[in-house]
Amino acid sequence: MLSAGLDRKEVAATWKPFLDWVASRPADYVVATPVRIVALPARRFWNAKFWDQIPAKVVVHDDRPHAPNENIFWAGNRGEAGQVIHGYRSAWVPASLLAKDRQSALVDALFAASRHWTVEVHCNKGLAGARAEDLSAAEETATNPAVLDAFALAIIAGESRPAFPGIAGHEPHVFVARRDAAAINRAMNELLKVVKQPGSYVSESDYFERDWKQSFWGRNYPRLAAAKKKYDPAGLFVVHHGVGSDEWSADGFTRPAGR
Repeated sequence: MLSAGLDRKEVAATWKPFLDWVASRPADYVVATPVRIVALPARRFWNAKFWDQIPAKVVVHDDRPHAPNENIFWAGNRGEAGQVIHGYRSAWVPASLLAKDRQSALVDALFAASRHWTVEVHCNKGLAGARAEDLSAAEETATNPAVLDAFALAIIAGESRPAFPGIAGHEPHVFVARRDAAAINRAMNELLKVVKQPGSYVSESDYFERDWKQSFWGRNYPRLAAAKKKYDPAGLFVVHHGVGSDEWSADGFTRPAGR
């Protein structure tokens, strides 16, 4: 998680009650990776030389021959190069589920989902509890307004190691991918039992999202569609499940007559 305007002591104080609660229950919880709190100036995140001075190697250099030293990326993203995504679902989780009379339902849904696949709860992506002026500004963006009331974005996804057709030993495993995709869908279906009006973050979502207009943009879609028609009346720019893409064939190469 990231923070702004807080030093290390302030962040540690914020998390202390929760970490103490977990530590007091060793029979119930096991901490797989110790919590690490680091305070760094975000304005230097782009600086490769700065990261070379940090003991914790959270950033790595591009190790391809003759790559510029300035080519850096988060170490945790290395596996994304060439990966094959088996399934990727996301849902904004409303803060209303944190109410005392709803907590049990949320916990039950998360547990039921976890019987099928791992569930990640990204608390840094929901805007519930933000200042009124920040919520007002966010409401003017294209993002589904569900983010305004969400305390987190739940992500249920799976992938395999880099795979490349035609390279022996690196072919995609289609059977495994389909099996995993089915399990990911079952997991998300459990969570959606308590998230009654789900929205999905368009940048981290399902390629096969069925109700994608509502899921990605909610009530913003008509406004976005109007802007699309105004500035791109011929529909020159089209992407899969993008604003106005329903006026084209699935492959994006055919536009029905009269549209």
